[in-house]
Amino acid sequence: MNNSQNPPIDQYPALDPIAFNLGPIPVHWYGVIIGSGLALALYIAIREANRRKLPQDTFADLMLWAIPIAIISARIYYVIFEWDYYSQHPADIPKIWGGGIAIHGALIGAVITAIIFTRKRGISFWKLADIAAPSIILGQAIGRWGNFMNQEAHGREVSRSFLEGLHLPDFIINQMEIDGVYYHPTFLYESLWNFAGFILLILLRRVNLRRGEMFLSYVIWYSIGRFFVEGMRTDSLMLGSLRMAQTISIALIIAAIAIIYYRRKKGHSDVRYLDESNI
Repeated sequence: MNNSQNPPIDQYPALDPIAFNLGPIPVHWYGVIIGSGLALALYIAIREANRRKLPQDTFADLMLWAIPIAIISARIYYVIFEWDYYSQHPADIPKIWGGGIAIHGALIGAVITAIIFTRKRGISFWKLADIAAPSIILGQAIGRWGNFMNQEAHGREVSRSFLEGLHLPDFIINQMEIDGVYYHPTFLYESLWNFAGFILLILLRRVNLRRGEMFLSYVIWYSIGRFFVEGMRTDSLMLGSLRMAQTISIALIIAAIAIIYYRRKKGHSDVRYLDESNI
């Protein structure tokens, strides 16, 4: 067998999940990447908010509440569906730096926070959500690379030749080797889908969609991709025999379409995205 095609396993050491150390405190790439995605998403949202005539500090103030609440709710969501483990290891519950947060939990927490925030500020939730939608999906696209560094959120077993056939760079192929076995880089599939969604939403800004439909388009796009990617993963959160992410994705697609129909029928979405009035 040609060793250049099938080199020894120890030739491909996994990337170090620790980015650097602050004294005795290790800083994980997972947190660095998630934080970088949030920072870029916030920057883009603030620029668009200024263009849409929202007060300059709107998103900065919102993020002070939304980010910690989203992280907590994402962890709670994950722990609930992995309670068999965490009930026996309660000290591991706060250890999010090793992975183990669920994006659907984060979105639930962030949306609830945004609804309360906009009501207190007298701002349209749908206008805020439309502005934030491209930033959210871009942050998700970047955040999936944190899973890459942790060698998690991968799919089923595949061969190295399969991965090479996808024309992936060696650093991705090598990181997908875990204990001598190669796996589908499902983190990459979802990241690329989300990047495509970001581009789509940027283009949709020019279409002048009705208010709320930018955000609901994000929900539909992301949920379609997540449904198919989730079917390939080996670490799905389960409710009985159901993959929770797939179940929620279907529910969100149906709900988003129903909301679009209802808001149009009732005249709640007559204001369009590019309309500067009725903030």
